[in-house]
Amino acid sequence: MKTTRMKQKKLLATACLALAVLGCAAPLLAQDEAAAAKPPKDKTLMDLFNSGGALMWPLLGCSIGTAAVGIYCFLQIQGRKMMPPAQVEAVGQYMQVRDASSAYSLCHSQPNVFANTMAAALLKVNFERDLANKISMEQAAGETLANEETKINIWVNYLNVFATIGPMLGLLGTVTGMIASFDQLAAGKSEPSDLAGGIGEAMTTTAAGLLVGIPAMFLYFYFRNLLQVHVANIQKRVTFMLDLLSGEIKLSGSSAEYEQHGQEAAE
Repeated sequence: MKTTRMKQKKLLATACLALAVLGCAAPLLAQDEAAAAKPPKDKTLMDLFNSGGALMWPLLGCSIGTAAVGIYCFLQIQGRKMMPPAQVEAVGQYMQVRDASSAYSLCHSQPNVFANTMAAALLKVNFERDLANKISMEQAAGETLANEETKINIWVNYLNVFATIGPMLGLLGTVTGMIASFDQLAAGKSEPSDLAGGIGEAMTTTAAGLLVGIPAMFLYFYFRNLLQVHVANIQKRVTFMLDLLSGEIKLSGSSAEYEQHGQEAAE
């Protein structure tokens, strides 16, 4: 009888201890369930930037540079800025009457790509020589136009620089991020949270590099081709005007006929 009572007391004590343990563990379990049920916090743009590490700063510089150069090229590489229609028309009228002095004064007072090219050619004019020294005028115009194109093309080439450096910096971030993850594995830390930092850095810098490189490459090809089109139009227009000045082309002077023989001022 006494043995039975002892067993009952032990069972009762064990049951009370189990209830006590469950009572203490219940709040912790509830907190874990609440944390699991709570949705993860959305990352802000600054969180993504910080997760990319130190290489995000030069990538940010490349993106700002791309935007600045793109805006500059958009403002400079325009037909109306490189070859203003009103100025082209006025110079053309001077060319018809072979008034080289007035044409040069107009070009010199309103400098742009077209005006600088025409001014360089008009400095070589000599009505005492054959065709008003046309060969020398065309040579001077060609050299000046090539120089003007080179000066503008320097800025366009900066877009190519950013388009190349951006993805390379992103690739460097990928390598450094993976090295950081492997260092964690080498230290015996194989939990997902231990590897997430390095992998996140790798992916973030890769994406940032592509986001810089793709628009920069598009803008580079766009402005390079646009510049070539405008330069070709200027060359054609200058050649036509030198033909007028030299007398190889003679027009009646009417505005309609002048337009028909080569008026292509860029819009």
